[in-house]
Amino acid sequence: MASNPGGIRGKQPTRSRRRSQAKIYLGVFSSLFAILLGVVLGLGAFTFGYGKGASYLSNDPKTCVNCHVMQESYDTWEKSSHHGVAVCNDCHLSHDPIGKWVTKADNGFFHSLAFTFNDYPDPLRIKPRNRKVTQHACLHCHSDFVHNMLPATEHEQTMSCVHCHSDVGHALHSRVYPTLEPNSR
Repeated sequence: MASNPGGIRGKQPTRSRRRSQAKIYLGVFSSLFAILLGVVLGLGAFTFGYGKGASYLSNDPKTCVNCHVMQESYDTWEKSSHHGVAVCNDCHLSHDPIGKWVTKADNGFFHSLAFTFNDYPDPLRIKPRNRKVTQHACLHCHSDFVHNMLPATEHEQTMSCVHCHSDVGHALHSRVYPTLEPNSR
C-alpha cells in the first residue's frame, strides 16, 4: 500500500497538517492567555493605584484612613496618649521583620476584601489574631515595666493589656465602642 504524501481528504492527516493545526491551537491558547493575563494585571494595577496601594508600604498613619471606615480609629488615635510615641504599625503589626510583612499582607488582603464587599462589623472589632499582635506589641515596647507580670511559662496566659488600658491607643474608644474588647468591662 502506498503512503499518503499529499494528505488526501478522508485519510489520516499528514504530519505537516497536524503541526499546522497544533500551531493554530497554540496561537489561540496563547492569545487567550495573554488577554486574560492583561485583564488581570490591568485590574490589579488599577486597583493598586485607585486604592493608593503604595502608601500601605509606608509608616504613615494617614494611610489607614484611605479606607473611610478607619476614620474613627484614626481620630481616636490622634486624641490618645500614644499619639506622640506610636503609629498604627507600631501597635498593629508584629515587631519581627517577617511577621510584620505577613501581618501586613494578611490584614491588607482581608481588609480590602471586607471593605470592598461591605462585609465587616459596625463598629469595627479587632480579630483575635490581631489582638494577639497588639498584645505582643504592648509587651515588646513596655518590656522593662511588665516583665515581672508575665507568666512564668510560655503556655500560661496573661491578662490583656487593653483590659485595663483600653484608651491608650484610641482615646475614648472603649466608651464609644465597648465591643472592641469584650471582656474589658
